Amino acid sequence: MARRLWVMAGLLALFCVLFMTWNARGPWSFLLPFRGTKLAGLLLVGMSVSTATLLFQTITQNRILTPSIMGFDALYVFLLTLAVYLLGGMTVVHIPPQVTFLMTAGTLTLAALLLFGTLLRTTKSDLLRMILTGIIFGALFRSLTSFLQRMIDPNEFAVIQVASFARFTQIEVVLLALSALITALVLGRIWLIRNRLDVLALGRTTAITLGEPPRRLELEALVLIALLVSVSTALVGPIAFLGLLVVSIARLITPTEAHSILLPSAALIAGLTLVGGQFLMERAFRLSTPLSVVIDLVGGAVFLILLLKGVRR
Repeated sequence: MARRLWVMAGLLALFCVLFMTWNARGPWSFLLPFRGTKLAGLLLVGMSVSTATLLFQTITQNRILTPSIMGFDALYVFLLTLAVYLLGGMTVVHIPPQVTFLMTAGTLTLAALLLFGTLLRTTKSDLLRMILTGIIFGALFRSLTSFLQRMIDPNEFAVIQVASFARFTQIEVVLLALSALITALVLGRIWLIRNRLDVLALGRTTAITLGEPPRRLELEALVLIALLVSVSTALVGPIAFLGLLVVSIARLITPTEAHSILLPSAALIAGLTLVGGQFLMERAFRLSTPLSVVIDLVGGAVFLILLLKGVRR
């Protein structure tokens, strides 16, 4: 397992070097900060989304569930559409990015805790209730978003359309630093409880038998998941199926249940997917299509395959 992790780390380092140096035309004083900010954003989002998805699957005991599938991204687009409808597109554009980031991240974190809070119940039926609640709220948010978008001026709709997809070309350095600080603290805490997560992955009954109170650990994990997903979504926008895609690949490459292996494996694969994909889209193919569209297409196919095969835990 360790050798595979080192191979993936080497490939990621290679893609990072290519991303920073390939077809570099211009002064390095401009290229290094410009490309370096995008590279840091790609790596940060990859680690956040992959870790949040892995923890969510551990809690739910289900390998096809992700925070995004539960309506999280739909809420983000709804909040953006509501802001444009109430304030106007130009007003939203000129709001200081720090204010937008803090308001979006705070709202998404609160909504995530409310949405995922039913996991703290002790009966299994509450897990099904949470899943159904997430799906229903996701459909509700999409319906409200569609209704508001029909009443918005077509010129202002462009603001929503641009921000509805994850974007790595315009990342504020201050927001990136704040996101990196929050993510580092959260990831550090997750690494400290990785062995306890292994116990929780065995099931609630087994965890109780082994002396690990699942309810307390689930609450802590939910807070950490909410922070990771909220920060990454507020920073660059939603990527619905990235977490499911990279975690599924990580389980194939490193077939183990140990979080000490799965956490770095999923993060490395996420980094390879985002950095390598962005490098190919920008440098090799010179396409204007957002990388998130391609990832959602592939990730959606993986989700359907897992759903049809009935891969569950």
